[in-house]
Order: sequence, then structure tokens, then C-alpha cells
Amino acid sequence: MNRENLREYLNGLPGRHVVFYKNLVTGEILDYNGSIPMMAASVIKIPVLVEVFRQMQAGRLKKDQLYVLKEGDKLPSCGCLNRMHEGLNLTVQDLYNLMIILSDNTATNILIRLLGGMEEINGSLAEMGYQTCRVNRLLFDSEASDKGIENYVSGVEIADMLEKMYRGRLVDKASSQEMLEILQSQRLKNKMPFYFQGCVPIAHKTGEDEGITHDVGIVMGHRPFILCCMSNDTDCPRFNRLIQKLAWSLYKENE
Repeated sequence: MNRENLREYLNGLPGRHVVFYKNLVTGEILDYNGSIPMMAASVIKIPVLVEVFRQMQAGRLKKDQLYVLKEGDKLPSCGCLNRMHEGLNLTVQDLYNLMIILSDNTATNILIRLLGGMEEINGSLAEMGYQTCRVNRLLFDSEASDKGIENYVSGVEIADMLEKMYRGRLVDKASSQEMLEILQSQRLKNKMPFYFQGCVPIAHKTGEDEGITHDVGIVMGHRPFILCCMSNDTDCPRFNRLIQKLAWSLYKENE
């Protein structure tokens, strides 16, 4: 898979697709539907992470602030907190690391509430100039989902967050560095990192749901680049193969 046959491959897949690439050295951009709203799945955890660091910088939230896990907090699927005992003491730092590194859904919903809710997060996103990225419901809120309420992101806006992070301008330099380190530590490596075998750091976040598969991040090669691949209502295994091959092809092209 390379940029020459990308459009043909995407046209042969069901659903809606986004591929946004930006070379962080040359500034070159490849934009396929980068501005359209996409159902976010776990990619929404990046804007939540950014708001955590914004509020910590402002003194509204503390890294060592404790939260006591409740049985009612626990959510299925990704993460490990649903297997932990009620009464477990967790710091805010524990929660945001779990949210990204293990894509923990329980940690995510706890953080959304600690941050003051969806309106607070969305207000900050609007202040930063983001018009598409929005947290509109908690994870695994089936009642809201049944009403068609979804969380949304776009390739262009997530890429902008990642670039600001890379350049030390998202919240502040120290926050940007820590967020990048967390994204580099995530354990879900079956998409963008598939062919790399750990030879190149990749700061990224995946997202999955029924008919949804995403991976967005920065490949930290000699000429680092951002790649945001997202798909809704698609054939997930086929789109995952595109992500794997495209990330590797672009890396080899930039070496």
C-alpha cells in the first residue's frame, strides 16, 4: 500500500474513510476527507487527555489527587479497572495513564466526570479552535447511543493536537512531552506499529467499535510524520491492513 494506490483501495472499501498525513519536517500534506466528522470510538480519549493536562496546569486538578473506585464505575471491554476491587485508590495520573496505555473505558468515564463533564471539555476544545472534536456522551452510554448521540473527531483536528504536542505547544512543553510519552507506551500495536516490530517509536491511539477502526499518531522516524487513519461503517480487517501497510510505506519513503 502506498499513496499512489491509496484512493483506489479506499474507493473499494465500504463506509466513510479518513487518511490525513503530514510530514513534520517538510510540511507536506496528504488529505483524504481530513475535515469530515467521524464517530470517534477511543480516539476521543486524546481530547480528554489534553483537557486533563489543561486543568492540571491551571491548578484545578492535581496529578496525585485520589479517586476511590466504585463498583458502578466499571465498564466492559478495554482496560483492567473492571477487574479491580471496589475501593481501590487511584490517582489522576493512574487514570490518564490507564485511559491511553490500556484504553481503559472505566478510567475515561471517571476522568470525564472529574473534569466537570462534557460541556467543560467541549468548551475548552472550542476555545482551542476545534469545531469537530466533541465529547457528546460517556462511553458505553447505550441510552445516548440509541438516540444517535456520538463522540466525534476529525483527522485534521487530531493531527493538529498531535503536531502541537510534538512541538511542545499543547498546554506547555512539559505537558506535551508527557502526553507523547504516554501515547508511545500504549499496548495496542496491531495497526500502525504492525510492521515496525518496535524499531521506531510511535506515539498513537487506536479506536474500535462495531464497523469502526482507527489509528492516529506520530511515527518518530528520522523524518517524523503524523498519520491519522479513521473509518466508519467499514470492513475493519481490510481497513486495518491499509493502516499497517500505509504506515510502513510512508516510513520507508521518509528514511
